[in-house]
Amino acid sequence: MQISKSDVEHVAKLARLEITETERDAFSKQLSAILTYVEQLKTLDTEGVEPTATVLEQTNVFREDKARPSLSVEKALANAPESESGHFRVPRILE
Repeated sequence: MQISKSDVEHVAKLARLEITETERDAFSKQLSAILTYVEQLKTLDTEGVEPTATVLEQTNVFREDKARPSLSVEKALANAPESESGHFRVPRILE
């Protein structure tokens, strides 16, 4: 499937991206190659194939969530430019 330069320009405009003529050419070729490959994949018979998120067997790699000793409030706020009532004070960003 061929993607034209005008298609690339249209998508870039929708994404509010400024692209050069060189990038337009490259993206046109790359997107065309990707869509051509997807068309080839559509021809494969996937009837009875279970959907998978990954082909590798994975286990939970997260550690157990348990409370551990940490910094005291005083130490955490020791280098803070400003603090108030035991909390970091940050500049207001909304008017």
